[in-house]
Amino acid sequence: MAAMAALPPGPLSPPGGGAADAAGPEGAEGLFVLLGAGLAAASHPLLYVKLLVQVGHEPLPPTIGRNVLGRKVLYLPGFFTYARHIVEVDGKRGLFRGLAPRLISSTLSTITRGSVKKAFPLEDMEHVSNRDDVKTSLRKVVRETSHEMMMQCVSRVVSHPLHVISMRCMVQFVGREVKYSGVFSAIGRIFKEEGILGFFVGLVPHILGDVIFLWCCNLLAHFINTYAVDDNFSQASVIRSYTKFVMGIAVSMLTYPFLLVGDLMAVNNCGLRAGLPPYAPAFASWIHCWRYLSAQGQLFRGSSLLFRRAPIPAASFPVD
Repeated sequence: MAAMAALPPGPLSPPGGGAADAAGPEGAEGLFVLLGAGLAAASHPLLYVKLLVQVGHEPLPPTIGRNVLGRKVLYLPGFFTYARHIVEVDGKRGLFRGLAPRLISSTLSTITRGSVKKAFPLEDMEHVSNRDDVKTSLRKVVRETSHEMMMQCVSRVVSHPLHVISMRCMVQFVGREVKYSGVFSAIGRIFKEEGILGFFVGLVPHILGDVIFLWCCNLLAHFINTYAVDDNFSQASVIRSYTKFVMGIAVSMLTYPFLLVGDLMAVNNCGLRAGLPPYAPAFASWIHCWRYLSAQGQLFRGSSLLFRRAPIPAASFPVD
């Protein structure tokens, strides 16, 4: 779950073609917009619970369980228990709090990527082939990754304001606020209270995470396909087609702290309870936030939503 939620939208795609390849450019873009919106809606409850865990909101006490060695440990509520609590408080519709700005953000991201790709096409695009020598294949990977990085960074900048609004709408669950009740009213409030920069809080760690993810994923996949996969192996082509996808899942775990810091900065010190003490101090910068989480041993908070071990201080919590 954590890996899927942390993957940047765009650089990874399942091996092989699909309906989008058969359709024209405009039809393909429309299909991608619909697919992106559908995926965003379907995964919204998961990301909603994830965000509440990221900000440190734990409304339910830990329970006693056993680890693989049979020892008793304290577990915090997993996704399904947490989601059930949200339904009890806000009803089933409550699981989709903040969905509207997230759908707009997803749509803007998809359209922007398509527009940038058309405006700055990668001329003479050639896929890396096992017939290429090492220097040629590496040069192609660098060109493709640079092009992907440009598209991802531009789309992230364009869609980030709506991402901030979505985050703030969701964390209102913590303090039961109604400060951000709609997209347009939220835009006006943020501009009035924080100015234009208020729409881009948390942008830097998100972009850094995207860039590191892209380069690590593509270069690792390239070197594995070049040096680790033997051309004499009968399933070599199949393995190569999935290498990038598998590397993306692994690398996304390493870049998760950037996602966490970016999301926390989006809601920090904005007048909502989830962004104020005792949940978090008012951070001066995203580096301050990173250092604070690192000192607390919480840089991967929310990376798992199924088996969540309670931190050491939670041992003093009353357990029913």
